[in-house]
Amino acid sequence: MDDKEKITPEEADAAKEAPEAEAPAGEEKTEPSQDEELRKKYDSLNEKYLRTLAEYDNYRKRSIREREAIYPEAKADAAAAFLPVMDNLERALEAESEKTPFYDGVVLVKKQLDEVFAKLGVEIIETQAGDAFDPRLHNAVMHIEDEGFGENVIVEEFQKGYRIGDRILRHSMVKVAN
Repeated sequence: MDDKEKITPEEADAAKEAPEAEAPAGEEKTEPSQDEELRKKYDSLNEKYLRTLAEYDNYRKRSIREREAIYPEAKADAAAAFLPVMDNLERALEAESEKTPFYDGVVLVKKQLDEVFAKLGVEIIETQAGDAFDPRLHNAVMHIEDEGFGENVIVEEFQKGYRIGDRILRHSMVKVAN
């Protein structure tokens, strides 16, 4: 080797510390494109995350609404199942009988059922002869022609109606004059 080709140790260290020669123009663009790719990937993942978060929040709110709607439905269905029991107790009390301990027991059972209905918010739909017929509250099972009554006026109630708040458990069964 020539003296011209020999590299001193100081020159070798300086060459290592010196920045490498600039890469051709095509190679410079790869580094920013990697940054752009990473940015796009980050944006995509971030968008998926935000959508998933929003979807979960909507699911949570929907399930809360559904849970809140189930309780009134279940309460109304349970109360409606006891309406025939109430009807039978009322019929038993209307029957002509002596005031025996059995009769007193039926009175106490009906009183207890009335208290349970009151705690559940079950109300009787008040219907009397002469009231106007309302198809939202009443079920007309009979029609009569009677000039003594006006049109669409209740003549008689056959079976009591019940409701919880705005929900009708059972319509009042009535006879209506036309």
